[in-house]
Amino acid sequence: MEITAFLDRKLARRFRTYDIDGDGFIEREDFTQAGERTTKAFGLAADDPKAVRFHDMLIGLWEHLASAADLDRDGRISVEEYKNAFANGLLETPESFDEGYVPFLDALMSVADEDDDGKLTLEEHVKWTGALMDLSERDARGIHDLLSDEDGLLSTQALLAAIREFYFSEDPAEAGNWLLGSLD
Repeated sequence: MEITAFLDRKLARRFRTYDIDGDGFIEREDFTQAGERTTKAFGLAADDPKAVRFHDMLIGLWEHLASAADLDRDGRISVEEYKNAFANGLLETPESFDEGYVPFLDALMSVADEDDDGKLTLEEHVKWTGALMDLSERDARGIHDLLSDEDGLLSTQALLAAIREFYFSEDPAEAGNWLLGSLD
């Protein structure tokens, strides 16, 4: 996959959402802590089946990412290693992306979609993006407004489409490219 200047900016932004402590690396602990913050934000006990599934999916995501990106096997991934993993085919096609990402999104929605209607309210969206990725409320509100339907709800399908756009679209006008707020 070619890493264009625009994709490079998006990947750098996504990396920062993983690297909550700002130490310049993402590690398994970043994923563990993000999972704990998210399930706590929604009032789930650690042994709740939804929380367990979500944590398992996050650790699976870490393991997949680490196997592709942590080439020196030091247990942490630098921004350069992260970007190189994408250049080397971590996400080859939207279809291969869906295979890996849809189960994670389903687990996330089972935590964040409190009434299980397949759609996120503004409050649910702000809560999960803040807890999981430390996204500002302003950025979360802005992307929710861009992606939500006329009732102000964000469906699983719309969120998945936006995530696909984030990784595969080079069109700055596509809403998904701003999924994490400003790229600066």
